[in-house]
Amino acid sequence: MTTPANIPKSIDETITLLTTHDYLAGKTLATVLFLSLKMRRPLFLEGEAGVGKTEIAKVLAKALDRPLIRLQCYEGLDIASAVYEWNYPAQMLDIRLAEASGLSDRSHIEAGIFSEKHLIRRPVLQALSSPGGKAPVFLIDELDRADEAFEAFLLEVLSDFQVTIPELGTIQADEPPIVVITTNRTREIHDALKRRCLYHWVDYPDAAQELEIIRRKAPLCHATLSAQIVTFVQKLRTMELFKNPGVAETIDWTNALVELDQIALDPQTVSATLGALLKYQEDIARIRGPEGKDVVAAITAQPSAAI
Repeated sequence: MTTPANIPKSIDETITLLTTHDYLAGKTLATVLFLSLKMRRPLFLEGEAGVGKTEIAKVLAKALDRPLIRLQCYEGLDIASAVYEWNYPAQMLDIRLAEASGLSDRSHIEAGIFSEKHLIRRPVLQALSSPGGKAPVFLIDELDRADEAFEAFLLEVLSDFQVTIPELGTIQADEPPIVVITTNRTREIHDALKRRCLYHWVDYPDAAQELEIIRRKAPLCHATLSAQIVTFVQKLRTMELFKNPGVAETIDWTNALVELDQIALDPQTVSATLGALLKYQEDIARIRGPEGKDVVAAITAQPSAAI
């Protein structure tokens, strides 16, 4: 098995590659990602929403200079939306033109209408091609939202990197794509699919990591404010909210506070901007109550405290 071109040659090089593109990966994630690339195995990422699973695929595509093909999963996703469909209006036009020209050979007409020119490639089929000689990064996002029947279909794709189209035959990738599968674990994914992948649980970052993320993603944020934001968010994640804020929400809230020219947290601003950080009214109401006010007060009492 040959190693795909342009991939990191070590775990440390993988960490450096991701860090260069502002994704902070720990040793464990870097290891499983390196092995996934080296062994050409799909990478299966589980974790809470907003912890950066999807971002891994985006950064990987950018870092390796490869196209990113994204399949966003949802309930009812079918073959026509995910894999391919035929361009029926164009096919009907060809049939009418053939009839108008007096062509009556049925097999000849069928060969013309069921050809590549009428094939509409959806994400799965696009992922099996290598534009510019580079196999793409294929992101199968939130697989747990799709039906189990579609999950079963993916077994052929992930086993042999091929798709069978009845009218055309089997289409196989010249070079397997780099596959990243994400799930928020709203339901369990079947073991048959997991066995084809390398697995990693993406957790919330610790305080030091999250502070560095803010520094990279929101460089205009004041140092005091950055430290207070991280302290506040880390505390919220220990309070068993309906939905803990993810890294994406932390960045959104930070940018919102920067837009308001804040250099430190204060109770009024926290209360007014919670909608950028929390997405459920029950959680917002709780943090605006006595419990949340105590957290804000404890943090703002020491505005220069560093993490």
